[in-house]
Order: sequence, then structure tokens, then C-alpha cells
Amino acid sequence: MFVRSGVQSVTKLNGQAVSVVEGLKGFVVRKALSLTEKKIDKVQIQALKRLLLIMGVGFLLGRSVILLQLLPFAIPFLAVVFKWRRNLTLPAAFALIAGSTSLSFGYAGHTTVAILLYFFLQAVIEKVNKSKSFLPLTVFLAVAGTRYLSLVIQEGTSIYHLFTASVEGGLALVVTLIFFQSIPLVFERKKQMNLRHEEVVCLVILLGSLLTGTVGWLIYQMSVEHIVARYVVLIFAFSGGATIGATVGVIMGLILSLASVSQLISMSLLAFAGLLGGLLKEGGKVGTAIGLVIASLLMAMYADSQSSLNVTLFESLTAVAFFYLTPKKWTSSLAGYIPGTVEYTQEQQKYLRKIRDVTAGKVEQFSDLFLSLSRTFSFHGKTEEGEETECEVDLFLSSVTEATCQTCMKKQQCWARDFDKTYGLMEQIMGACEKDGDIKDRALAAVWKKHCIIDTKVVDTINGKLKERDGEMRLRNQLLESRQLVAEQLIGVSQVMEDFAKDIQREKKVHEQQEIDIKNSLSEAGVDVDLVDIYSLEPGNVDVEMIIPSNTYNEAEKVIAPLLSDILRECVIVKHTEAARSTGPETKVVFASTKTFVINQGIAHTAKGGKWVSGDSYSTMEIGEGTYAMAISDGMGNGRRAHIESQETIDLLRRILLSGIDETVAIKSINSVLSLRSNEEVFSTLDLAMLDLQTGKAKFLKVGSTPSYIKRGDHVMSLEAGNLPIGMIREMDVDVVSEQLKAGDLLIMMSDGVYEASKHVENKDVRMKRMIREMMTKDPQEVADLLMEKMIRDADGEIHDDMTVLVAKVDHYLPEWATFSAPEKEWA
Repeated sequence: MFVRSGVQSVTKLNGQAVSVVEGLKGFVVRKALSLTEKKIDKVQIQALKRLLLIMGVGFLLGRSVILLQLLPFAIPFLAVVFKWRRNLTLPAAFALIAGSTSLSFGYAGHTTVAILLYFFLQAVIEKVNKSKSFLPLTVFLAVAGTRYLSLVIQEGTSIYHLFTASVEGGLALVVTLIFFQSIPLVFERKKQMNLRHEEVVCLVILLGSLLTGTVGWLIYQMSVEHIVARYVVLIFAFSGGATIGATVGVIMGLILSLASVSQLISMSLLAFAGLLGGLLKEGGKVGTAIGLVIASLLMAMYADSQSSLNVTLFESLTAVAFFYLTPKKWTSSLAGYIPGTVEYTQEQQKYLRKIRDVTAGKVEQFSDLFLSLSRTFSFHGKTEEGEETECEVDLFLSSVTEATCQTCMKKQQCWARDFDKTYGLMEQIMGACEKDGDIKDRALAAVWKKHCIIDTKVVDTINGKLKERDGEMRLRNQLLESRQLVAEQLIGVSQVMEDFAKDIQREKKVHEQQEIDIKNSLSEAGVDVDLVDIYSLEPGNVDVEMIIPSNTYNEAEKVIAPLLSDILRECVIVKHTEAARSTGPETKVVFASTKTFVINQGIAHTAKGGKWVSGDSYSTMEIGEGTYAMAISDGMGNGRRAHIESQETIDLLRRILLSGIDETVAIKSINSVLSLRSNEEVFSTLDLAMLDLQTGKAKFLKVGSTPSYIKRGDHVMSLEAGNLPIGMIREMDVDVVSEQLKAGDLLIMMSDGVYEASKHVENKDVRMKRMIREMMTKDPQEVADLLMEKMIRDADGEIHDDMTVLVAKVDHYLPEWATFSAPEKEWA
């Protein structure tokens, strides 16, 4: 066996071990010198720390032996480093060999052969398939093959040897899967709240594996592995409670007992210490330390016959001393990783609070929308009844006259000479019939009989018309009741959504890999970031939070935001900064998307005849973070009624769009509301432009409106769509016209009062294009004023209709700080 040959060559072993250690020292020194020559910065220092940590872990895992001869940790560690940081594979291999050499020459030879076999198998498999799923198989073959070859050379072929090699290979395969979960947790600083219970267990197994490399190390007769194991149990029990403490104790004790059967009692001691320490954690570090001391005394006095009470007690007290020297920041940070702890819950609640606020805001916008719709139905239901009373009496008497007096020989005398008397008598008869069903007043009946030669026919006609009117009134009242019912339902929906907004909650979408990649990219560019939280990576709606060591010189705006813009391939700016804690320079910075384009607008507006009230209404608004909307609505006719119709159209459109509903659905909804709202034929036109400030794409929805124009240099293009005005028909299809805008474009929208102001011009579209093309200015307000002035001059100074012009100029957004590239790195 390799162990026997190692025992027989102790002198040679010591010389070679010294040479290996000297070689490693030389490698580290050369690495340090090269970093110094390159003006060591933060990234290089971090790389050096990672290198030293890899070599330290590799040295300990190279010494890790379980069940007297099995080496299941070395090749899994090398395989994980090979896939995780391939450039560190060679130092990791040297560290593993050095660790094995510190045990014996036989172990060193075994580890070296296993490493070479692994590299060979890995090279063969990568030529066939580069999938990471074959990595555990490669580890299994390397470990099992090396063990079987060793046993065959020493003792010959045997089925038992094949079985032994397979067991060691299977154990190495499982360890590989565990290391893939745990090693990145050690070498990479991850954000809190993302560790699962399985990851915590894998991390503890890694720590226990490292401890097996310290077996046999003594300091004043105290075992190093006992001190470190108890210290780890104290840390986890204090951070995670009794469950985590007991679990960690069992795992650490189990691994140590596999390394040395004499350590079997350690499993009970560590598990008991973790349980007691976790139960007493409410007493702070004192309570947790007391739990370890009690467990140590009980095990030493009644269960452990191999260790003296003094040594066991001193080992526990040393672990307690290191535990007291551990900063509270470290234990709090660890607790934030462990599910179920108070710190973990607080971090989750912090994130959920932000998501809840954003979502609740959206729900409140829907609530306001439904409330506005309910007011619209309620308003018209109340006003129509009072306004139409006098008109209904006139229409009623006109219908009676048409059915009776038109064929009467005395029509001229009654309605031409005695109009007031005839109208008054018929109005009194109408009131009497409406009240009593007939003329009860004899004097009125006598006067009416004397005045009219067809008195009975007129009274019968009035009674018949009253019955018809009663039916119509019932239908109208039903319609008013339906409107009121709809209004009440909308109010109810609004209230429900308002209540829902208060209670809403939303789970976090995991962006763990992107957070790691962003942090690595910033780190490689020399920017130190403590924490990265990604809430959204949706294009145009990026929301990223970071905690940086300090922001004294506006590093977030000058350096991090430009780097983040390059990484995410869109412009990102600092939206908000605040102190991460009451003491200390740490700063929390919120980064958000900005717009690729910005809009500068100009508006010109006037009413017919220079009056105050115009039938045109307009609105410009930002919808969310990346959409800009411009709208013009022209109510039918002029004056106050037209203004109310167009203003309500614009107001409904604004609320529906702000709620996040698609613009086509919004227009159809407005059409349905306005067509159901009134029996009168009152229509409105709508000209809507939706500009995406991220891509520059514009969508135009024109409902009975005039053409819009885009001026690009000396070229002017018109945009038209054939849709009937809103409210004319119940069902409508909305044609959408799309156009890609560019920086420098002028978008010009106008109402029909501007487009049709020149009555003597036949081809108004050609004339409008020529006027826009000939304008020398690119200022949107000047363009709007000049166009309005020109059309009024063409109409000889008269304003024959309401006139509105909206002009928007599209420009690139120029950030205050220029973007520069981060080191190229492929990230998800």
C-alpha cells in the first residue's frame, strides 16, 4: 500500500514535502510580485485573497481522510474549481498535493494520480460533450479508478477491491454535488434572503470536511478540530436557533467521527451543545456559551472516557473566547442567510414592502378609474330629467296638434289669431287629464267646448298621448335606474380595489444569478459593492438597489450608473440615495431606467370667435416611465356642451391609459361609455399619439380626426386613419397607424378647425405639408404659434371654429455622465 511505502520513506518524504512547500511559497511570491508591478488595485487584491483562500481550502481538503484511508474530498474540490474558476485549477491542484504530502508520501502519490486521471477524463469528455452534467461522472471514474488501481498494485485483483473503489467513487460523486452548492457560498459574497435549508447543510458539510484536515493538530494538548467545531456550532446556534445548532452539531460530529473513530463522542457533545446553545440564545452570547459549557461538562464527566475533563473544558472555553471575539455584524449577517430567523424575515419584509407599495399604487389607479366612470353615469342621469321638462311639454302638444288640429277648418283662427289662448287651454287640459284622466273642472270644459269644435277628439287624443308618454317615461326611468345601478356597481368595484390595494402582497421574483453577475462585473471593473438587489430587469423599467461602502464623491452617479448602463445595455441613472444605516458611510442607492428619448412640446389653442370656452380639449401626459401620450378631442359643435363632451373624452382617456390598459381597448371603452351615456346624437373626435420613449416607436389612433404630420428634415409625411367619431356606433374597430420616430423629428397634431381653416383651398393636405416644410424653426412652441397664426391670417383674421395645435420634438436623452465599458463578461 501507498501508506507503507510512505512510512518506509519518511526522510525522503520530509525533503520532498519541504520542496513542495517551497514551490508553493515561490508561486505565491511570484504572484504577489506580478500584482505589485501592475499597481495592485481592489480587484487584484480580491483575486489574490481568492487565490490564497483556494490554496488554504485545498491544503486542508488534501489532508482530509475518512475511514483511515479514503480520500473523497480532493477530486470533488478540484472539479468544482475547474468549472467555477478554471484559472485557479493549477494552484488548487498543488494545494491538494501539498496537503496530502503533509500526511504521507503514499497519500501524496495517490492524490497526484487521481488528479492526473481526472484531467485526462475531463479532456476526453469535453471533446465529446461540454455539458456540466457529466462532471460528477468524471469525478466518480477518477476517484474509483485511482483507488482500484492502488488496491490492485498492492494486493491484486479482487471483487472486494472493486466494491471498495466504487463506494469511494460514489461518496466522491455525492461530495461533488454538495461542493457545487457550498463552495460558491464561501468564495462569493451573496445577498441575503436566498439560502435554502439544503444550502445551509451543504455549507456545514464543507466546513466539516475542512475540519477533517486539521485532525491531529494540537495546541497545548488541545485539539484544533475540537475548538473549531465547537466554535462553528456556537456561531450557528446563536444565529439560527436550536434547530440549526443541533443540525450543525450532528453534521460536524458525524464528519469528525468518520475521520477518526475516537471522535465518535464528539457527535453527541456537539449536537447537545448546539441544541442547548440555540435554546438559550435569547440570553445572548452568554446563554449560548453556557449551553456549550454545560454540554462539555456532562459529556466529559459521564460519557467521554478518552479525554480529560480539563482538556475538554479548556477546548470549550477557547471556542467560547473566539465566539465572544466574533463581531455581531458577522452573526447578524449569517442569520440573514438562514431561513426562519428574525433577520431573514426582516430582509424579506423589506423587499416585499417595496413590491407591495408599487402594486398597491397600480391598484389605486384602477380604483380612481372606476370612480370616475361612476361619476360620469351619475352626473348625466341627474341632469337630463330637469333640463328636458319644458321641451317635453312642447313636443307633447305638437304631437297632439298634428293629430287633431291639422285637419280642422278653424286651425288658422285658433293657432294664428288666438295662439296664446289655445296653447294655454290645451296646457290646462293636459294637466287635468294627467291628474284625473278627464276634465273635472266644468268651467274649463265649458270654455274649451266653446273654443274648439272638436273638443272631444282633442281630449281623447291628449289622453292617448299621455298613456304613450307614460310608457316612454317608464322606459326612460328604467334607463336612468340602469345607469345609476352601473354607477353604484362601479363605485363598489372602486371601493373593493381600494381595500385590496391596502392588503396586497406580492412574492419576489428571483434574480440571484443576475445579481451575482452584475456584482462580479462591477468588482472586476474595480468597483466595490456590498449588496445588489434586483427588483426588475424589464427593458425600460430597470429597478436595482445597491449598498456601496460610501458615496462621498458621487461614485454612484459618476461610475456605477455608467457601468451598469453598459452591463444592462440601456441608460440607467441614480434615482434615489439614502444612508444604509444611522452610523457609517454605507449608502443605499436605487438605480432605474431613464428614457432614450425626451419630448419637448408646444401648444397653441383658441376658441371659435375668440371666446373663452372651446369645444376642443387636449392633454399631454407621461404614462409610466417610458411612454408619452398626446391627445386632442373635438366635441360636436362649439361652446360649453361641446367642451364638456370633449373634456370628458380626454379625462376618461387619461385615466384609462394611466391605469395601464391598452390604448385600443381604452378607446373602445370610451366609445361604449359615451354611446350608452345619452340618447342624443353627441359625438367626439379623438386624435391620440402614443410615443415609446425607449424605442422611439409611435402609434397613432385617429377616431374621426384630421391627419397628423411628421417633419423629418425637409421631408413631411402625413398620417391618417378612417374611423368614425366616438359615440356614433356601439361597436367600432380602431385602426392603428405605427411610425418609427427619430431624434430631431417634429410631430404635429391639430384639430379640424386648423386643418379646414382655409376654405378656398381644395387640397388642404398638400398645402399643410408645404406650410410645415417651409418653416425654418425647429422649436415646437414656435411651430405651433406660427401654424396657428398662418391659418387665422388665411381666414382673414376670423376664427371660424375651435382650433388646437400640439407639436412635439423628439430628442435623444443625454445623461450627465458618459457610459464606459466594463470588462466583457457573459452573464444571464
